Amino acid sequence: MANNIRNNIIIELHVPDFGTAKTFYGSLGFQVISENLPSAEGPGYLVMRRNDELGDTILNFYGGDERVYNQSFFKQFPRDTVRGYEVEVTIPVKNINVLYQQALAHQEQFIRQELKDKFDRGVKWRDFRMADPFGFYLRFTELIDWGQ
Repeated sequence: MANNIRNNIIIELHVPDFGTAKTFYGSLGFQVISENLPSAEGPGYLVMRRNDELGDTILNFYGGDERVYNQSFFKQFPRDTVRGYEVEVTIPVKNINVLYQQALAHQEQFIRQELKDKFDRGVKWRDFRMADPFGFYLRFTELIDWGQ
C-alpha cells in the first residue's frame, strides 16, 4: 500500500448543468471552491474539492449550459453520446465504507458496482463504482500502490 499519490493530471468534465453536478458530487463530500456561471461571454467553470485524510481530490467542470455541446472537439459526437465513454475516473478515499453508505443513502440509483473486496498481485482493497448523472464512470477505491 502506498501512503501518498503525487499526480499532475487535472480532470475536467464537460457538463451541461452545474446544478446537477453540485447536487450529485456534493452528496459525496465534494464542495464548491470556485464557480463562474455561464454568461454571454461564454461557458462557465466550476471547481469542486473533496477533502480526505489521503489528500484533496479536485474535479473541474466546464460548460454549465447547452454550449457545452458545441465545444470544438466534442461537437463532432452526437449529443446523446455517453459522457466519458471508455474512461474511468478513479478516486482514492480513506474510509470507503463511510463513502459507500453516503452513496447508498443519497445516490443509490447511480451505483453500478457495489462495494467489493478485491485481490490482485498480492494486494487487497475495496472499491465501488458509480456513473454520475452525465454518464461519467467513477471508481471510489481504497488507496493502493498503482506502480506495483
